[in-house]
Amino acid sequence: SMLNQDSLSQLKGLKSQMEAEKERAEAVIKGTQNRYGFAVLDDGREIFIPPDEMLKVFPDDRVKICIRPTKDNKTIADIEKLVDSPLGDFTGRCVRKGKAVFVEPDLQQLNRWLFIPPHARNGVKEGDYVRCAILRHPIRDGKPQAKVLSVIGDDATPGIENLYSMAKYRLATDWTSASKKEVERLVAECQPLNTGKRRDLTDLEFISIDTVKTQDIDDALYAEISSDGWTLFVAIADPTAYIDEDSELYRDIAARGTSVYFHGDVLPMLPEQLSQDTCALSEGSDRPALVCKIAISDNGEVGDFEFIEATVRSRGKLSYYGVDRYLNGQGDELMSHATPLESLYQVFRALRANREEHGLVMEDRQEYRWILNDSKQIETIEPFEKLLSQKLVEECMIAANRCAARFLRERGASGPFVTHPGIRPDRLDEARKFLSMHAPAVAESDPTTVSGYREIMRCLASDGHALPLRGMINRLLTRAELSTEPGAHMGMALEAYTNCTSPLRKYLDFLVHLQIKALLHGQSANRVD
Repeated sequence: SMLNQDSLSQLKGLKSQMEAEKERAEAVIKGTQNRYGFAVLDDGREIFIPPDEMLKVFPDDRVKICIRPTKDNKTIADIEKLVDSPLGDFTGRCVRKGKAVFVEPDLQQLNRWLFIPPHARNGVKEGDYVRCAILRHPIRDGKPQAKVLSVIGDDATPGIENLYSMAKYRLATDWTSASKKEVERLVAECQPLNTGKRRDLTDLEFISIDTVKTQDIDDALYAEISSDGWTLFVAIADPTAYIDEDSELYRDIAARGTSVYFHGDVLPMLPEQLSQDTCALSEGSDRPALVCKIAISDNGEVGDFEFIEATVRSRGKLSYYGVDRYLNGQGDELMSHATPLESLYQVFRALRANREEHGLVMEDRQEYRWILNDSKQIETIEPFEKLLSQKLVEECMIAANRCAARFLRERGASGPFVTHPGIRPDRLDEARKFLSMHAPAVAESDPTTVSGYREIMRCLASDGHALPLRGMINRLLTRAELSTEPGAHMGMALEAYTNCTSPLRKYLDFLVHLQIKALLHGQSANRVD
């Protein structure tokens, strides 16, 4: 029978009431490990997206949604329109189902296979690791497609783990042509040694101590006895003397940020011609260096210091093992370097004893080394202890880093500083309960001050506890942070700290050099990269 007018108007009224109950908004898609997801609105609300609607989108897509009520008084989101899809290239593995080829994306929130049509396969075979891009978004019908940009390799490819990690994290494996040209020009000119503004320190018997294979030698050391202790010279490679801040090479270095070390492989921050040759403090070669000259007292205090733009010449590329054997009285093949080595050893003992008494020294942890075979797979895993020679170098580096932080701080530079706040603010109550239960002697110490934190950590690291307290509290700690403002480094119990001794490998240290040099030349040091 036909509906009468009353029924029709009731239906219309019901329809407009339902429309009125709907809300339209923009939202960002949040995926889950399951097939459903959530639409996160700009006001922070999260609206449930059922599995069928989730098929139309990728995590992090920005979409227009319609929010509607369900029968059981909940709300769900329908996807109406795609605003923006930031999913660019990604890595994954090729899988096959019948004749169809798919990629299984290596993305945390996206656990669905994406179809690769025949024309977009790029020679891929099942089991290959690949870098892909989206060919077709699923917004219309829930059927996405991907294309293979490159095949990284398969399980039999030597070093596939390293190659895959480089691709997944988009690490640059080559230099731009502009950067390569710039390097050629720099190497040909070898400018910094010809400026005449550098102090000649080539008569000091600097030595470098590193692994046997190391070519990118960042540091060389020299120490001599003074009237009330020692004078320690830490010579640091000087790449900022070569690299123009307005060059493509500088931008490439800043984008890399650090050398990345893999097992049996490295992606250097600086082109190897510079890091392993032109700038490296190689044995027997005159090199530009930023030298930190430090007065160390008999009781290991870091006193007055000076930063010098200098020319140095390393007298010996020594290995950690060789120096360790010498220090332990097992080898006399380093007798020609005995004088600087003995002075450096005395400096180390004084610095380390002082830090053990007044600061905090990281506890020695058992470390392991992977030994790879010819196909770059792990053959054996060997435990190794930190050598005495490594501790010696570390102590000299820490002294130079402390001076760099003091230099920047005293002159009001905008860092960069390395700070470590210690215990996470949201875990302080938990930490206090932990201390009152397991270490009542320091339960009243204030972990937000350097002295209080030091007392607590020294107590937890002392012998005689039934439980590994120092390890247990580690989960309550923050990570170290970079800052433009000086701040405490709780982990070392210092009021200020930074890093300056690895400018060939770390952009942070490279930046600190630029800041120190700006101050040495009377310029402002307020860069914030």
